[in-house]
Order: sequence, then structure tokens, then C-alpha cells
Amino acid sequence: MTYRARWNTIPEMVLSAADRFGDAEAVVDGPLRLSFAELVHRIRCAAGAFAELGIERGDRAAIWAPNSAEWIIAAFGLLTAGGVLVPVNTRFKNEEAADVIGRSGAKAVLVQKGFLGQDYTAPAGVPVIDVKSDFLSSGSAFERPVEGSDISDIIFTSGTTGRPKGVMMNHRQNLRLYEEWCDLADLRQGDRYLMVNPYFHTFGYKAGLIASFIRGATMLPVAVFDVDRVVDLIAAERITMLPGPPTLYHSLLAVEDKTKLATLRAGVTGAADIPVELVRRVLEELPFQTLATGYGLTEAGTATLSRPGDSFTDIATTVGTACDGVEVRIADDGEVLVRGYSVMQGYLDDPAATAEAVDRDGWLHTGDLGTLDDAGRLRIVGRKKDMFIVGGFNAYPAEIEGFLLEHPAVAQVAVIGVDDERMGQVGKAFVVRKAANTDMTAEDLIGWARGRMAGYKVPRYVEFRDELPLNATGKVMKDRLH
Repeated sequence: MTYRARWNTIPEMVLSAADRFGDAEAVVDGPLRLSFAELVHRIRCAAGAFAELGIERGDRAAIWAPNSAEWIIAAFGLLTAGGVLVPVNTRFKNEEAADVIGRSGAKAVLVQKGFLGQDYTAPAGVPVIDVKSDFLSSGSAFERPVEGSDISDIIFTSGTTGRPKGVMMNHRQNLRLYEEWCDLADLRQGDRYLMVNPYFHTFGYKAGLIASFIRGATMLPVAVFDVDRVVDLIAAERITMLPGPPTLYHSLLAVEDKTKLATLRAGVTGAADIPVELVRRVLEELPFQTLATGYGLTEAGTATLSRPGDSFTDIATTVGTACDGVEVRIADDGEVLVRGYSVMQGYLDDPAATAEAVDRDGWLHTGDLGTLDDAGRLRIVGRKKDMFIVGGFNAYPAEIEGFLLEHPAVAQVAVIGVDDERMGQVGKAFVVRKAANTDMTAEDLIGWARGRMAGYKVPRYVEFRDELPLNATGKVMKDRLH
């Protein structure tokens, strides 16, 4: 299939939404409701404000703020002025934010003053602008031409380990990949898309905002995840589309009054450790007609997605097949390699790290371990760095976690390898119990596991926690588990 681009740049696509969708509702954020025509007008005015600030084509600006209508207007206003977007993780502390903003060379920083108790002070000469101020509406309608090959965004990796690196993508890559994402995720014109995935992350910004502008879906930003608030919004706003990390669906499964969720039609999730049991329960106990599973990373966007019509087993046990124009293969050591148009343009100012990540043949080394079946469906079995060796046997935490989640008393679980004098390493499970099953002991769970998995996979230790440490994208930060 030959891909033919409808648009060459993100601003071209976004601005065309005014003509394509007109008076249809584009954004709902608290009392604020904007049509696509109104939203595009505000984006043009924001572009003028950035231009008047001195942002030229290729200049970078950072947004360090939670999901909101202003975030959307600021981001696409910046792009329309020819700038490059640098989203910053809202969970970062001042020092971490200063590091990535400083390395990005941002000419301005947009913040939401006081969010999560953070107030950023920029280097001398770099303006810090409150997104809730009148800055975004202060400019005259404006747009500056850019090319499809221009860098559109620099997204710093979430950094569960190591220092975050700035991943550079261009306009054309983003448009092609997320137009296909709309089809595979079953995002439709008029869908009402509740956005719990943070906009500073690929899942929120690209599979969220860019996809919604492509398809004409209503965007409903959620600044801070609170399950009760989310459930009320689903019911009040008749939400149809709700992608998110596996933890989101765990929360929905625990909702007592599931009639409030009746309008939900489509979901998308993705992680290295989606348990089979979770997918089964979501499809059986919640009203979703489709639940797509996919595999993506900042360095290549969405690499694989399940396909409409895939069997329950396919959706539950794999993350689908490669997107159009993307190749996936498994290296001799089990590492997942990705090649194609969607692979990043490189890490910002780090040619050594870029060369280490993308080999001479164009294959991106993901750091994930996986297998491919005869139909080309990818299964992620864990991270290279997460795998541990028990008495000579390779143990994959994602697989063990999937088994343990089948226990009726287990709500969430994370498994790591810990040193053992005799076996080299053994498994340790950190478990969040379901509220009604607080009397389960470590011995109970270990005994149950022995009947269901090979001995070397059975965790030797179980530690119960009230919650697991999660980063802002819902992934467990295993470097904080000991």
C-alpha cells in the first residue's frame, strides 16, 4: 500500500480542522467549550503571540503544564508559528525540569503556576509564561510556513532509568503514523475522547491531540487522574473513547456502578506488561466494543497495534502487528528491533547515544525483549534490563506478573530480580491486594503460584504495598522497588 499524505505539516492539518469540522465541539475543559472553528482561531492568535515574542522557525519552546485547553492552544500555536514543541513531564521537580529545558535550548517556557506545588524559574533571558494568563490570546492571527521534514517536537524519554534523552521527530512522521493509528484504534469523527494520558507523553500528545484533530474527535483533557472524577465525566459527557495505561482499566474494573460507563466504546492500552487476565476482564466486564493493544516508544511512536477483528487471544497475548511502513524483527538475543519511517531523527545533541540506539542499517534497538508469531504478531516478554536469571533459567517479570494477576486477591503486582547466594537471582513480587482480600499472606500467594508456573518463575519473596510507584505515564518505576 502506497501512503499518500493529505497534509505535509501538523499546522496545515490542524488549521484545516476549522473547515473540516466547523462548529463541531472540539474541546471541553471544565466550563470551557470550544468548536473546531473557535479553537483554530485561538491557535492562530497564539501563533501570533509566539511570533511577537520572537519565536522564529525552528526555535524551541517548552510547555511544563498539565493537560488543559490552554496546553492544546499553546502547543499548536507554537507549531503554527514555526516553533518546535518541547513538552516537559509534570512529575519532574524543578531541578529535573531545568535540566531538560536547559538542554533543549528553549526560548520560552510555558507553565501552569503552582501546579503540583512546582514553580519553575528559567535561566536569565528566558521568559516564563503562565498558560492561564492572557498571553495566548494576545497575538494577531498568524501562521509561518514550515516543511514536513522540519523537526516538530522534542520529547524527552520518561527516564525510569538514566538521564532523559530528547527524541526528535518531524511533522511528516507524526502525521502519517497517527493517521493510521486513528484507523486501527477505531477513533471516529464525533467521538468524545477523555484524555487521561499526559500531553507531555507521546500517547497523550500524538495518539491523543494529533489524532483528534485528524479525525474530528472532541478532546476532554484531564489534568490529574482521579477515578471518581473520571467516572463522573464519562457519564456526564458521554465519553466514547478512553485510551490509557493498564492501571486505568484496573481502576475502571473496580467501579461499583458500571452503568456510568455505558457510553464507552473504544479503548487502547499499551505497556510491556499487559496481563492476559486484565484484557479478558475489560472485555467481559466493561462496555468496550473494542480494546486495542499496542506497543510504542518515544523513539518510534506506535510501532505495532492489534487489528480490528483480531481474536480475543490475539489481543490478550500480543501487541499486534507492525504498522504500515514499519518493520519489526527479533535480534538473536531476543531484543525487539524496529525500522521504518517512524524511527526518530535522533537524540538531541547526542550523536553517540543516537548511534548506539539506531544501528547502521536503520534498526532501532528498543531494549525490550519479545517474540514474533507466524502471523507477525509481537509479544513483549519484558525489558532486557528487567530479565533476571534463576539458576541458569531466564525469568521475565512481565510473564510472572501476568500469572500472579490471575489470583483473585491481587489488584496490582510488579516483579523484580533480587540477589540470591544459591540461585544467583530469584524473584520478588510487590503486591497490592484487592480491598476485600487483605488477609492473603505471602505464603498463600507463593503456594498458589507453585501450582501454576515453573519453579524458577515462582517469586521467593512477596512484599505487600498500599500502592506501587508509578511514573506519570502509568508505568511502574522498578528502580524504586528493592
